[in-house]
Amino acid sequence: MSNEKRDSWGSRSQFILASIGSAVGLGNAWRFPGLAAKHGGGAFLLVYLIAMLAIGIPFLMMEISIGRKMHRGVPGALRAINKPTEPIGWFAVSNAFVISVYYAVVFAWVIMMAFASYKFAGLTGDSESASGIWAAMIKTTGTTSGYGTISLPVLGCLVIAWVLIYTCIRNGPGTVGKVVKYTVFLPIICLLILAIKGMLMSGAMEGLTKFFVPDFSSLSSADIWIDAIGQVFYSLSIMMAIMVAYGSFLTEDSNVAKDAVIIAFSDFAISVLSGIVLFTTMSGTGQLENMTASGIGTAFIVYPQSIVLLTNNGVANAIFAFVFYFCLCTLAIDSAFSIIEGVSTAISDKFHLSHKKTTLVLCIVASILSIWFVTGAGLAWLDIVDNWCNAFSLIMVGILEAITIGWLFDPKKVLKEVNRNTEGFKMPSWWFVTSIKFLAPLALTGFFVWNIYALFKAGGIYGAESGYSLASNIIGGWLILAICFFSGFIVKIIEKIMAKKGYTPDEDVWEDTEE
Repeated sequence: MSNEKRDSWGSRSQFILASIGSAVGLGNAWRFPGLAAKHGGGAFLLVYLIAMLAIGIPFLMMEISIGRKMHRGVPGALRAINKPTEPIGWFAVSNAFVISVYYAVVFAWVIMMAFASYKFAGLTGDSESASGIWAAMIKTTGTTSGYGTISLPVLGCLVIAWVLIYTCIRNGPGTVGKVVKYTVFLPIICLLILAIKGMLMSGAMEGLTKFFVPDFSSLSSADIWIDAIGQVFYSLSIMMAIMVAYGSFLTEDSNVAKDAVIIAFSDFAISVLSGIVLFTTMSGTGQLENMTASGIGTAFIVYPQSIVLLTNNGVANAIFAFVFYFCLCTLAIDSAFSIIEGVSTAISDKFHLSHKKTTLVLCIVASILSIWFVTGAGLAWLDIVDNWCNAFSLIMVGILEAITIGWLFDPKKVLKEVNRNTEGFKMPSWWFVTSIKFLAPLALTGFFVWNIYALFKAGGIYGAESGYSLASNIIGGWLILAICFFSGFIVKIIEKIMAKKGYTPDEDVWEDTEE
């Protein structure tokens, strides 16, 4: 393999922190607590934990280990495992790129709200005005029309977001390793401050009770299992080309089995801490029943209502607003740059390009495309594209990855790679193989079928009851999904054109590691 000069993590801790930073994102801070509120608090925590152990951790180990084994991004790694499956890797990469385009806009919204936190000082007790701060600043029409209007505050923050993303990953694991030492711990500190404040409020115990005490009647609903499995996959950054890329920078003596468990449980712990913050704060300000599974609604509409009710001191409320949104900034940045890192690694590996130049070009192209989402129609388009990328494309990638490793390859060979260098904990074969070969593909297929059913039931496929037109669903949904799905075949065409100019693709093959 032509990987002698490949960059690597400076230390084991850098890899673990970078992986935790990628896994811990905005979904931990707002989607996880929202789903817990929707599904009986502790009951959702229990189901999430089961899904994480049964499916999430084995899948995470699988992706990290194949990245380390082949020292390639996900398309190259899958090509080495089973050559015809390379397009699955490009499906993951292209979908991740689309996600990066609109995720940067959400990052920009968070930056904007941190800058605008001073506005909360003059709104003490005025929850109605507080709930409208974000919508007024992004100038959304709430529909897929209104392209002529651009929010300058969001545009300015979007530029800041992309500059930060590129700065963090311009030299690959070298700069990422330095950045995550701060960006992983800062949100934990912020969350702890907010949690202490929340638990000191009257009514906090009611919030904690709702969050931790299970409503076991919720376990009979299919929704709780579907949402928990989905949150596990979204939260751990698997199926997005990230963990394979991060694994490709590992040294041969790394302990994948142990590190993956640390990453998964750290991600879960921060999700729980975020839940404590939101449940105690919402309960203490009388907003507990307003929590929704919609992260954007909770973070930008409902939580501001709580902020202005925290104290009778406007300055204190503004400070807490800044701490909250600064916390979200630090959560968002790691996830944002890790997505681009996964895409950049795949492209630079495939075409033997400079990683730094590839990253720069990707950031420029993605930043230009993301302007679409800062127009008056941007919020609606973001809603459409986000739904399709996560509910359909991402799940399809997971199904295909699981089939590739579980049925077109030998999962025991991957398990051997997972358990290499382990001295204490070893991943049991019954756990890993059963998960990759049966549980993961079955759970993800069930999830996918459920989403298709929900799409038809809601009329989303036709635009009848989705709130958006048929044309917008075709463009933002079906068309983007099709482009991502066929991206691997587009890469094949580019490969053939480049071959005429002397390009030769790497032909790596998975070779069993000697004991």
